[in-house]
Amino acid sequence: MESVFRYEQPFELESGISLPSFHLAYTTYGQLNADKSNVVWIFHALTANSSPAEWWPGLVGEGKFFDPERYFIICVNKPGSPYGSISPLSINPATGEPYYSDFPVFTIRDMIRTYRHLRLHLGIERIHIGLGGSTGGMQLLEWAIEEPSLFEYIVPIVTNAALSPWAVAFNASQRMAIEADSTWLERREDAGQKGLAAARSIALLSYRHYNGYGITQPRDKSFVPLSKDVRYAADNYQRYQGLKLTNRFTALCYYRLSQSMDSHDVGRNRGGVEEALSQIRAKALVIGIRSDVLYPITEQEYLRDHIKDADLLSISSDFGHDGFLLEYEKIETALKKFIRAENVPPLKIVTNKYR
Repeated sequence: MESVFRYEQPFELESGISLPSFHLAYTTYGQLNADKSNVVWIFHALTANSSPAEWWPGLVGEGKFFDPERYFIICVNKPGSPYGSISPLSINPATGEPYYSDFPVFTIRDMIRTYRHLRLHLGIERIHIGLGGSTGGMQLLEWAIEEPSLFEYIVPIVTNAALSPWAVAFNASQRMAIEADSTWLERREDAGQKGLAAARSIALLSYRHYNGYGITQPRDKSFVPLSKDVRYAADNYQRYQGLKLTNRFTALCYYRLSQSMDSHDVGRNRGGVEEALSQIRAKALVIGIRSDVLYPITEQEYLRDHIKDADLLSISSDFGHDGFLLEYEKIETALKKFIRAENVPPLKIVTNKYR
């Protein structure tokens, strides 16, 4: 079920900017049980929406590990995204017009502080399992530190405790691509879309891996280019993915969300990263992809080493960072071992078209 939560009181961001209100779009599956002990909170990645059954169908849905028959599943569209939560496309109460480039940066910590108000609104006192990949994992770690007693289990996937200079540089390069589009600051929803397509192409090089391109976009060895307009498979793929994103996302939202990612540092104003991670009380399973060039496995090893009694699943995959969306069978196997057996009733036997 898709819903919108509205918080009609002032909300102060870490930057000191105060918003008169905010709203969050969120999706739920299943029902709360009598003692509200079956909550699963999923945090989405950069350009996803609040419907994980759409973008993580191997793990979420009827008959899957996160089955609505068993769990009350919630996913919130993070602030800054164009899928229903407060964003550059929202109306600025001060002007009566969309914020566009006037929209402030929400840090990852700001985001989870908005979720706290939604949690209280829903009457949720305890979250059985929290999990999220990439920037979703950043949100999860922030919240598990901010409210140490809230989560029983956490599963941060292909993420880190603070965004590295390498990842910041990727984000900066994507913003430069958007800035190179002369329309990007025009006050209209489709401003900067050519720049966004180029930014997406840059991003894909960090999401994927050398081996993955060789598998999915191989060179045609019999192909002979006969004109300057001929494009190879990998060229076509990059252009297609850029166009695909412009059909569902906006440049300003992407720009602000990349700045939100840059803000990620769980140690900020908490005595450093190690001190912050030591505050986590939830049982933690950290998952990494060994071919991930954006958030290397060393970053997940660091989380394992500094979160008390954390376990690490290191997955071998040819698909780099995006492997967390594709290697769901390996993730499911690890989850079955990680979550106590008495808390996970047997799954119904259904045909899984994704296997």
